[in-house]
Amino acid sequence: MSTNNNVLVYWAIIGLLLLTIVGLILKFVVLGRTGNEVDGRVTILLEPSERAIVLNEMRQFLAGIQQIVAAAERNDAAAIAKAAHPLGMAAAHAVPPGLPEKLPLEFKTLGRSVHQDFDRIAMDAEAVSDVRLSLRQLGESIKKCVACHATYQINQVTGAPR
Repeated sequence: MSTNNNVLVYWAIIGLLLLTIVGLILKFVVLGRTGNEVDGRVTILLEPSERAIVLNEMRQFLAGIQQIVAAAERNDAAAIAKAAHPLGMAAAHAVPPGLPEKLPLEFKTLGRSVHQDFDRIAMDAEAVSDVRLSLRQLGESIKKCVACHATYQINQVTGAPR
């Protein structure tokens, strides 16, 4: 009888550990550090330096978009590729440790997808030299930016960390 009790205790401990792990994964990988805003968007709470990094990346996207549109107006596929390259996945790898777990999974997924879009825009601009294709690709990528900005707001943490 005591062997059966030991087995039940072991299974109970394993179950609690698994629930704890699933909860931690949900908190740190899927949900991130968030709150809700009055306007219905999800607020992502970051330290001031982390917020600055995310907002700077967004400004780099905007500057790159402006350069791509200006290059397209000149029908310059090489300039499109040059503007898009630094915004690709190489830029995504510059994120400091600790920041990704504070970001919701959907936010990270959208961001990664936009970086991949810029890699594709650069690659296709070099390979095909079709400015109209580049603009179509850019338009599809900008839809992701609009969706992200409609869903999220980046604020800095005030007071003690949660």
